[in-house]
Amino acid sequence: MSLSHKHYLILLGILFAIEWTFFAINPSHISDWLLENVLTLLAVLLLAVTFKSFPFSRVSYTLIFIFLCLHTIGAHYTYAEVPYNDWSRSLFGISINDLMGWERNHFDRLVHFCYGLLLAYPIREVFLRIVNVKGIWGYLLPLDLTMSSSMLYELVEWAVAEVFGGELGMAYLGTQGDIWDAHKDMALASLGALIAMLITLALNRYLQRDFGQEWADSLRIKGTQPLGEDEIVRMLKD
Repeated sequence: MSLSHKHYLILLGILFAIEWTFFAINPSHISDWLLENVLTLLAVLLLAVTFKSFPFSRVSYTLIFIFLCLHTIGAHYTYAEVPYNDWSRSLFGISINDLMGWERNHFDRLVHFCYGLLLAYPIREVFLRIVNVKGIWGYLLPLDLTMSSSMLYELVEWAVAEVFGGELGMAYLGTQGDIWDAHKDMALASLGALIAMLITLALNRYLQRDFGQEWADSLRIKGTQPLGEDEIVRMLKD
């Protein structure tokens, strides 16, 4: 890893620390802010611990940085109360909700979409560099993991709401009265990941000379023998 790469990561770290400190001052709901920042702390620790053994590309670190910045804003106000309408009125003299005909706060929808759009590529790096997947699996597996982890997060939200209950539970859940909130969040995360993988696919098809051959090889049957009970019998014999 080059020195310039390291300097770039340090720059992102400094910028995120400044943003996090700014939004750590007087959050709207301190208990919800603490809960939301558990994920932020875990993400930063994971990136720090894996920095030497598994440095991501600058593209991936940038995408992760943008997502964490969005999450930090949501944690400060709670996702249901981020005042993006006030910001748009101040900057452009218009309300985004009025312009789009929305009645609810959609910042949480944006972040769920960005979860897929921004994190699918870093997940792809993990699959390519650790699992060594090729061809179609380098696109389907990141999409699959993004979708499944989005579902897992919705289950975690539900569990937290059940455990803490009351105002804190509802603030963390942030459904804003929409009974299909979890389904829409998962759908948007899936859409974001799909877009990210389609963009990656298009770039690789244009730049990679052996793209077609790799794609074909990834679909070729590697094991001719069935598994399941047949594999158990073979293992017992061995």
